[in-house]
Amino acid sequence: MKIIRGGSVPTVIASDAYFTGRVTQTPIVEAEAPARLRAVSVSFEPGARTHWHTHPLGQTLHVVAGAGLVQVWGEPIQQIGVGDTVWFPPGEKHWHGAGPQTAMTHIAMQEALDGKAVDWLEPVDDAQYGG
Repeated sequence: MKIIRGGSVPTVIASDAYFTGRVTQTPIVEAEAPARLRAVSVSFEPGARTHWHTHPLGQTLHVVAGAGLVQVWGEPIQQIGVGDTVWFPPGEKHWHGAGPQTAMTHIAMQEALDGKAVDWLEPVDDAQYGG
């Protein structure tokens, strides 16, 4: 058993190589092999969002605060809020983030395949974000 005490893991500012706007990340767990689970609490300020990306084994988001947006490539933007859970199947190109006027925090859960949990792609430009 391993207990990770609350407040013992530092929150970091997410890299602008993968996010637009101010985003912070607080790791929850990165399980050791043979387990593959990775989970992180991600907080987006209004207007902040991920770049387009995929996950080799899929991703689950669970919104814990605020309201935000999600989009799958080629589909309309969807609104999400507290208590909503979103599942992206393996390889599905998508982005997620805060609404234009609202902050949003979600727990992001994904499994790593051969040590890799995400494939980052191009930024979501303002025209795409604006719908």
